[in-house]
Amino acid sequence: MSPVVGGRSSTNWHMNSSVGNVTAAAPLLSARNVSKHFPGVRALDGVDFSLNAGEIHGLMGENGAGKSTLIKVLTGVYRRDGGEILLSGRPIDPRSPAEAQRFGISTVYQEVNLIPFLSVAENISLGRQPAKSGRIDWKRIRIRASDALKKLDIDVDVQQPLNSYSLAVQQMVAIARALDIEAKVLVLDEPTSSLDANEVEHLFAVLRKLKGQGLGIVFVSHFLDQVYAIADRLTVLRNGKLIGEFEAAKLSRLELIAKMIGKDLNAVREMSAHRGAEPPRTEHKPFLRVKGLARRGSMLPFDLEIRAGEVVGFAGLLGSGRTETARLLFGIDRAGAGQVDIDGRSVTLSSPRTAIAHRIGFCPEDRKTQAVLPDLTLRENIVVALQASKGWVRRISARQQQELAGHYIKTLNIATSDAEKPIKLLSGGNQQKAILARWLASQPRLLILDEPTRGIDIGAKAEIEKLIARLCREGMAIVFISSELEEVVRDSHRVVVLRDRKKVGELTGNQIDLAAIMKTIAGHED
Repeated sequence: MSPVVGGRSSTNWHMNSSVGNVTAAAPLLSARNVSKHFPGVRALDGVDFSLNAGEIHGLMGENGAGKSTLIKVLTGVYRRDGGEILLSGRPIDPRSPAEAQRFGISTVYQEVNLIPFLSVAENISLGRQPAKSGRIDWKRIRIRASDALKKLDIDVDVQQPLNSYSLAVQQMVAIARALDIEAKVLVLDEPTSSLDANEVEHLFAVLRKLKGQGLGIVFVSHFLDQVYAIADRLTVLRNGKLIGEFEAAKLSRLELIAKMIGKDLNAVREMSAHRGAEPPRTEHKPFLRVKGLARRGSMLPFDLEIRAGEVVGFAGLLGSGRTETARLLFGIDRAGAGQVDIDGRSVTLSSPRTAIAHRIGFCPEDRKTQAVLPDLTLRENIVVALQASKGWVRRISARQQQELAGHYIKTLNIATSDAEKPIKLLSGGNQQKAILARWLASQPRLLILDEPTRGIDIGAKAEIEKLIARLCREGMAIVFISSELEEVVRDSHRVVVLRDRKKVGELTGNQIDLAAIMKTIAGHED
């Protein structure tokens, strides 16, 4: 490990991209002691960041680390609450993205924010069309767009609608638009999320070319392989704070992961005691088996087997493919390849309705927007999945609804005055229990739990973990996804490890410990 900056430092350096020499120079863009607060949240807490001309700088951190907030502060989406931003050594205070662009700072987001039905040329010049004799100069727009794309090694008909081209070309058009303002700084937020391997390689060739021309590039990605393939330096954030700034070539992947998740590397290396769940009492045939399941832009082909009475943990960093795999198993996203067998018979999980019919339940990561029905009562939230599986003609009577709700309120110890209380008035932990109750009422054979303990207190976490163990003993199969690796180790019989949207390993029995998971994520680096 070779830290360039650990915490704050007054040392500035510049990497010459052509020869790799380190020379003293002011950073192209720097943030010093930047802070940003939201109600009840300190999103950035005295963060430093520096970007040099002719450099690709990776911004790393897990969910909630502060990456997006820092980008939005640098690009004028948010006003900082403290600290300063300097461009070429001079203080700037961008109050909007348009003003940041006037300073020469452009951003390309994960989702292409262009107008699909306009032509490529119109998208590149939109809002800054050149005029001639009081009219838009369309010829000049086309020439300028063609020249901008040729600089990125893209040769397309710029008069065609943007949506007539692939996502990779659309991403390049977005970059061409960002550079059309003679940008000095280019911020790329998850630019490869929808690209295949060949498209990623072409993008990286373009980025290396831009780097050689002196552009400073901020690269945000959850794909470790890609970050190490393209970045010169890495800045790591965690919980809104700067953890450090490092030369990518001198920071191992295992060290990076340890810093991102807040673990001491030496302590992790020493961990070897098995802490996984006790093995299932009896052997069961696989309930679900998938082979070569894949979806373009979502997951590379993977095999998976889930047996009744076992907890299969999914471990990986944010963006590794944990949620994407869960969505495929529940039919939210339809697989483009592969085979799914349930009880030895081939099935197609084409929708959540199909998955529910096969007695699969899913508690999503974002309960507020994807699970909780805030204006309905606790009772209504609990019975909705069971009612949906029966169809709206076969209504569950009011008495049955009350009995079901009462049973699960008692069983899961949901703190509420009565079942008719609107669920939005319950705490986060009790809302999470209500979503669990919803699926338990439908008696699933496989229950997929995506971050079931996120955002709830310690007591509620312990109750949910105890419930998982009990359901497992009763024969239910459970997929358990958590960004807290200790929970995965503690609660899982098997652990499927994912990285960069592919399955990279599977641990079982005494193999399951924190060190083994982290090494598998890192690619078995020491």
